[in-house]
Amino acid sequence: MSAKKYLVTGGAGYVGSVVAHHLLEAGHAVTVLDDLSTGFRAGVPEGAEFIEGRVQDASKWLDPSYDAVLHFAASSQVGESVARPEKYWANNVGGSMALLGAMRDAGVRKLVFSSTAATYGEPVSTPITESDPTAPTNPYGATKLAVDQMIAGECAAHGLAAVSLRYFNVAGAYAARSGVSAGERHDPESHLIPLVLQVALGTREAISVYGDDYPTPDGTCVRDYIHVADLAEAHLRALDAATPGGHLICNLGNGNGFSVREVIETVRKVTGHPVPEVLAERRAGDPAVLVASAATAHARLGWTPSRPDLAGIVTDAWAFARERQQH
Repeated sequence: MSAKKYLVTGGAGYVGSVVAHHLLEAGHAVTVLDDLSTGFRAGVPEGAEFIEGRVQDASKWLDPSYDAVLHFAASSQVGESVARPEKYWANNVGGSMALLGAMRDAGVRKLVFSSTAATYGEPVSTPITESDPTAPTNPYGATKLAVDQMIAGECAAHGLAAVSLRYFNVAGAYAARSGVSAGERHDPESHLIPLVLQVALGTREAISVYGDDYPTPDGTCVRDYIHVADLAEAHLRALDAATPGGHLICNLGNGNGFSVREVIETVRKVTGHPVPEVLAERRAGDPAVLVASAATAHARLGWTPSRPDLAGIVTDAWAFARERQQH
């Protein structure tokens, strides 16, 4: 790709910051827009312009010099979305609507949207494909699906070129060429791999296993884990694949599932630390298996994950977790 100029909303967060690193390393100009409500100023890559602001106010900064927008700014905690749905409709849907309006007014006609597997809800088949029914079971998934539908209408009516990427479980960390590492630093943390690593670090006593009687090989839930650097590479490919008036939806995952106990055992092997487990009751709405088919991404984006190994994903996440603890 020739050098372009991109706006990355939510670029101080986990996935957005890794994508911003990849864009800069590919020679592009990057502006990060983030209100730092959940992102971190330290997560913004050196070399990116930073604007502290809300996506709802994107019209203040978006102008025709931008070639595209990569949109990561959203509230993303499932539990919180159930307790505070109004926050999710305002931030995720209201913010995205404002962004689409700002893009239309500025003549910026390309968008890559950070969507989610939560749009599917309880899977009707495994692996999940883009043609499977969308039936979200929480407001977070519902708001992301609403934005996907909003984008489809914008493409049909106004010629926007857009790709929505539906992630499964993103994990790992990225060591940028600049020497800076980018990884998960959510507060509170809710993702399995960093939680298990907290036990290995000694900052958490034990890891809770929510149910061991699922219809899976070891009785614990199975999930599809994708390395954050693989995810970032898919975003760069999506920029090339977006076509005017078209809205492409792609699942992103490894196509392989790992159980909760497999993740815990992998952390034990990688870190060399004991990881005590505590068995807890099942969580409501936890499907037994969530695994993606990434066949569409392979066919339309030319994308295949190059880091599918769980031990490699955990190793990178462990390096980042130790680095954070030392600082």
